[in-house]
Amino acid sequence: MRFMIKKIKGLFVVFIAMMGMVQAQETDEAMGVKDSTSSTKKVKLDGIAAVVGDYVILESDIDKTLIDLKNQGASTEDITRCSLLGKLMEDRLYAHQAVQDSLLVSDDMVNAQSDRQIQQLTQQIGSVEKMLSYYKKADMESFREELFEINKLRMLSEKMQSKIVEEIEVTPEEVRQFFYKIPEDERPVFGAELEIAQIVKLPEAPEEEKQKVINQLKEIRQDVLENDASFNVKAILYSQDPGSKSKGGFYSMTKETPFVKEFKDVAFSLQEGEISEPFETSFGYHIIYIEKIRGQELDLRHILMIPKIPQSAIDKATHELDTIRQQVLDGKYTFAEAALNFSDEKETKFDGGLLRNPINFDSRFELTKMDPTLYNQVRDLKDGEISRPIREDDQRGGPPKFKIMKISNRYDEHEADFAKDYMKIQELALREKQFKAIKEWMEEHIDDTYIHVDAESRDCGFANNWVKE
Repeated sequence: MRFMIKKIKGLFVVFIAMMGMVQAQETDEAMGVKDSTSSTKKVKLDGIAAVVGDYVILESDIDKTLIDLKNQGASTEDITRCSLLGKLMEDRLYAHQAVQDSLLVSDDMVNAQSDRQIQQLTQQIGSVEKMLSYYKKADMESFREELFEINKLRMLSEKMQSKIVEEIEVTPEEVRQFFYKIPEDERPVFGAELEIAQIVKLPEAPEEEKQKVINQLKEIRQDVLENDASFNVKAILYSQDPGSKSKGGFYSMTKETPFVKEFKDVAFSLQEGEISEPFETSFGYHIIYIEKIRGQELDLRHILMIPKIPQSAIDKATHELDTIRQQVLDGKYTFAEAALNFSDEKETKFDGGLLRNPINFDSRFELTKMDPTLYNQVRDLKDGEISRPIREDDQRGGPPKFKIMKISNRYDEHEADFAKDYMKIQELALREKQFKAIKEWMEEHIDDTYIHVDAESRDCGFANNWVKE
């Protein structure tokens, strides 16, 4: 899988390069790509390369994937047709077994994902017309159909992989054994890292602004219930949620969907066709309309409205942060004490303002892997320095927050140390155990699944036993 990720940039590359949406073009180039058995071997674009369970892989699927990678600037120097075919077969085996195990993905969830991708692609490329032209599609319907199939297979594959590893854990003893079996001269080297702390102030809208939003949401709810107005249209006109506004406020969700607790509690308390009263979350005020209930899955529409925060509240927040900053510099409080006493951010205040890496919940952030926004906020800070107040807008549509930041600790690039880097070593040990579980699962299900590999590809030397020798 490494070659599928290496050097691939941009949102559309991530999900399109996996399957190849751009129609095969420059056929001579496609036919002459690197092959493990021949450097200029001609391949039938409409031939069947392999069959895995209920899925067929065409030679053109391989060509389109490779051409997409090249079009997006990815290096294909080390990519062979055989390695691409092996990856496509893995994806289809996961998807095939997911269906056998009834790990189903609803069409509505797939369509919702496709809608989000189309919206993001349109924003990146400039317009729907440019997007269709780029992907050589005559109309949106054909684009959606192909994107649907790609997403359906990908989501099934991911669901199956998650099931395989969901209960795998590593004990401290397994972590210790994993680390000490690595030869000293081969132990991993971790890049330069930072520990970052922050104190946050959330400027609050006055009560009259909050009430204004609540009243407007009540009016919308009443208009839909009493006058049969369209909730969809109301969401397009009034919602301030950038993720769903263009879709009429639509989301498909389960109890595992990563929405804030208050939102999920209200959503799962409603009956089909019911509209909630206005309620508050950290993003603002909402109303929810339940379109459809399918067991533990909901199709809903919602409208988010954010009370206006006046400049006076923003000025107050920044002034408070300036005061806190000066008090820390004067030695009245440590940064950790000030965070506990004054920060409005519950997630960090009880930990001295310390930020946690969302990937592994460790307190360290590797410089080369930091979120660009966070990196830009701290890159010029010296050790012990406290930033001036920084404004951070919520990309998900919530109100802005203001904060002061400090680099608590700085760690230079170093060879892994069992005590100091336990969390990272634990993560590596877990990945190894998960990899072994997936490999064992793959071997077992290759034996149990109908698989056919075309004669021209049987000498590929796959990592997995696809030809069942």
